[in-house]
Amino acid sequence: MAVFLSFFVCVFFVASGLFAVDAQQQLLFKDSDLDLIYELKKAEIIPTVFDEFKPLVSISVQWANASAEYGNTINPSHTQKEPKIELIGSTPSFLSNGKTPQLTVALTDPDAPSRDNPEWSEICHWLTTDVDLRKPDHDDDDGDEEDLISKAIRILNSDVMPYKPPGPPPKTGKHRYVFVALMPKNGTTDSLHLVKPDDRQHWGYKHERNGLRMWAEDMGLEVIGANFIYEQNDEQ
Repeated sequence: MAVFLSFFVCVFFVASGLFAVDAQQQLLFKDSDLDLIYELKKAEIIPTVFDEFKPLVSISVQWANASAEYGNTINPSHTQKEPKIELIGSTPSFLSNGKTPQLTVALTDPDAPSRDNPEWSEICHWLTTDVDLRKPDHDDDDGDEEDLISKAIRILNSDVMPYKPPGPPPKTGKHRYVFVALMPKNGTTDSLHLVKPDDRQHWGYKHERNGLRMWAEDMGLEVIGANFIYEQNDEQ
């Protein structure tokens, strides 16, 4: 009887979203997930910017002449205009009852003014929400129709903090610019009321090498995907 009741309680909490985080952590890691986590740890983004997490989506970041490729180096001249962002993956059905929660993408710089002297970090470079989620190509049965829906939804993306192009100062070495995908911890599909950070520097929290983690915690969000690039000023 006790075993039956324990099972019933677990099913209830998972269905209600209260076990969302624990259940998510129990998902198996794919090879691509492990590769991403390895690159994030190698770049010390984990644990500097956020803690280890289970990737649920990949972040495609495309400028006119460049793209983010998990740690590639890009010339700042190529990233002056807001990039096209796309999230690819699928959130677990037990988190959202088959619907997609409101997804947010952040861009943060933990190396301001430099990696050796991060007294201004983190810098919030961008916060955009209502980002579309596209299923992986092999999951698309009605690709043309989904593409039309995807394009229609993407127009509705709204910036919480406008895009500030990366601009590493002279003689400050390479900066890590980190794109982070976030979703509600409780899996709600209700509209979120996200608060704009008080300032770009430290995300308004006035704590060195902090910002994204604190803001996400205040907003009830968790990390579900990441990508990053390196940039440096030509004058070194």
